[in-house]
Amino acid sequence: MPTLEKDKPKTNRIGLTLADYKGAESTLCNGCGHDAITSQIIRAFYDLGIEPHRVTKVSGIGCSSKTPNYFLNRSHGFNSVHGRMPSVATGVALANRTLLNIGVTGDGDTASIGIGQFVHLIRRNVPLVYVIENNGVYGLTKGQFSATADRGSKSKAGVSNPLPAIDCCQLAIELGCSYVARSFAGDPKQLVALLKGAFVHRGTSLIDVVSPCVTFNNHPDSTKSYDYAKEHEELLHEIGFVPYFEQVTVDYDEGTTQDVRLHDGSHLRLKKLHRDYDPMSRQGAMRLLEETRESGELLTGLIYIDPTSADFTSLLNVVDEPLATLPLEKVRPPKEALNEIMEELR
Repeated sequence: MPTLEKDKPKTNRIGLTLADYKGAESTLCNGCGHDAITSQIIRAFYDLGIEPHRVTKVSGIGCSSKTPNYFLNRSHGFNSVHGRMPSVATGVALANRTLLNIGVTGDGDTASIGIGQFVHLIRRNVPLVYVIENNGVYGLTKGQFSATADRGSKSKAGVSNPLPAIDCCQLAIELGCSYVARSFAGDPKQLVALLKGAFVHRGTSLIDVVSPCVTFNNHPDSTKSYDYAKEHEELLHEIGFVPYFEQVTVDYDEGTTQDVRLHDGSHLRLKKLHRDYDPMSRQGAMRLLEETRESGELLTGLIYIDPTSADFTSLLNVVDEPLATLPLEKVRPPKEALNEIMEELR
């Protein structure tokens, strides 16, 4: 019996279905916030019509670092050692600047063992969509506090955390990150828009996503739980994304939106809520993050963006061709150049 037109799966602008962007079945706990993030990553890639084979997925170690296995099974992937994902991502960006790089990692992988690598990735503005699945605990080693756990929050066992939290968004802005956002695994509409903006931004795009651990950190005394996030979420703005291949239309009242034009001609459209906020003000972003930290609010949205920043590969004048495809005469200095260098060292 022939397949009816209405029974055919819906395809995107390059003829792929949503299923073409999926990966293996998740082995994470039922209800894990990480799986909700995976769903939005799949949706963002599908909506933009990005070719899976043009994507590289990198990760470190932890529950979050298993996530790349659950999306884009037709892309390239590399699971590095604990905290060392930024080095691999930097190598990928330099070896082939035409690839879209996405790194999915956790709060332990980023803010503890990997913080040194995180710092230098950010200051170099390496082209990478850096997604932190932030649950405030070490889920693979039975729920100890991570470096992003808020002071005073309690573990499932009732232990109170005495140490201040590292705010990855504040740290990233301080280091010069050119796209900084925070979201919540339970807010798919906002997260998809932020991911789309990150995919077309040229440079490091950091998205810190509060992602509750249903096994160890989803109880009333946790500040990384579903209930706490829903009750304390402070939305900066409503976010819309208009890709370069769609017409830019105005769908909000005049004077209530801010348009941010990205590198490829796409637009992030920010609808103001009760705040008069400029995401291109670095000082304003730092001040607002500090205010909401003190009040216990979970600030979500596009916190800071610099659409004019130069990324690491541009600063190094990296060629467009993948380095592995370059002929030997282009990558090996001629004898004359080596002789000149040797003379200078005498």
